[in-house]
Amino acid sequence: MESRWWARRRDVGFERSYAAVAALELPQAVFKTCPWQPQALVKTGLRQWLRCCAAAVRDDQLIGMPSHAVDEAWHGLILCTMRYQSFCADAYGRFMHHTPVGGAPADSRAATEPMSEQLRRTVIAWELVAMPGEQCVLWDLDTRVGVVDPWGLCADRVAEIRESVAKITAGVSF
Repeated sequence: MESRWWARRRDVGFERSYAAVAALELPQAVFKTCPWQPQALVKTGLRQWLRCCAAAVRDDQLIGMPSHAVDEAWHGLILCTMRYQSFCADAYGRFMHHTPVGGAPADSRAATEPMSEQLRRTVIAWELVAMPGEQCVLWDLDTRVGVVDPWGLCADRVAEIRESVAKITAGVSF
C-alpha cells in the first residue's frame, strides 16, 4: 500500500523527472573520465543524483554533489550537450546549469554558501524523491568504487538529517 506521504510527493511533479531519468540513455562517452567500477553502481548514483536535482530545481535550491565518481559521470553527460539539453527539458522543464566549486559568480550562493549546507539539502532532496524502501548509493559510493579521495557523507550525518526530515514530515497531513 502506498503511503500518503509518497502519494503527495508524486503529486508535486516528480513523475516527469522519474520518467526522464529512467529513459535517459547513458552512452559510453559519459564515462570517458569516470573510470571507476562497477560502472552500474556509478550509473545508479548518477540517476539518483539527477532525481535529487528534480527537487532542487523545483524548489530553486542549490544542492551539493556527494560523489566524485558521480560528478565525473555528470560532467560526461553535460559534454553530450544535445542529449543533456534535451534531458533537462524533459526532466526539469528547463536547463540545469552546473556550478562547480570555484566556477560560480562571486556573489552567488554557490560561491558563498558552505558545502556542508548544500550537502544537507542533497539529503533532504533525496528524502523527497526516493521511492519507498529505496537505498541511496550517493553517500558512500566513492568508497565503494575505490575513489582515492572520496567525497561522500558519513552515515551519522545522513541519519541525523533524515531524522530531522522525518520529524518535520511526521506532522504534515495530506
